[in-house]
Amino acid sequence: MRKRLIPGSSGRVRPMSPLGDPVLHTPCEPVTDSGPALRELVEDLFATMYARRGVAIAAPQVGVGLRVFVYDCPDDDEVRHLGHIVNPVLEAADGIVLRGPEGCLSLPGLEAGTERFDRAVLTGTTVDGDPVRIEGTGYFARCLQHEYDHLEGRIYADRLTGWRRARLLRQVRRAGWGQGPSPEHVWP
Repeated sequence: MRKRLIPGSSGRVRPMSPLGDPVLHTPCEPVTDSGPALRELVEDLFATMYARRGVAIAAPQVGVGLRVFVYDCPDDDEVRHLGHIVNPVLEAADGIVLRGPEGCLSLPGLEAGTERFDRAVLTGTTVDGDPVRIEGTGYFARCLQHEYDHLEGRIYADRLTGWRRARLLRQVRRAGWGQGPSPEHVWP
């Protein structure tokens, strides 16, 4: 019998793509090869997510423009959801729109009230090519929509308007993140 490893235990922690990196603002390519490189990427994503104390992370956040993300995220009932999805399709995002605090490993230490639907459904595959359907509600639905946005070339700040957006831009400037284009250039 083969011993099951803890996700990320054989992965390496990868550097994060900084704000302004084009990979964070470019729609990702579909995964076409489900070989060892994909397994390694998924392991590295888990390792990086755990090292950064996140609940999910998408491939572009570590500089890889492929449609894959991992998660270890509770829902509003504290039920733990652990897994990954390759080439996800957002089948539904519906229900009540809620504004809640949202942060991102690509903007460490910052968060803003961001509107999201309280239900999301994604379909895709596992690294083995098996079909998977993920349905989330509450906080887990927020997580799924957030990571799906990364694969579409968006970050949560792209959803902000008005004073919430202006406040986040000020915080980014104060944090001294001078790599890449300015946030005003990145976020039209």
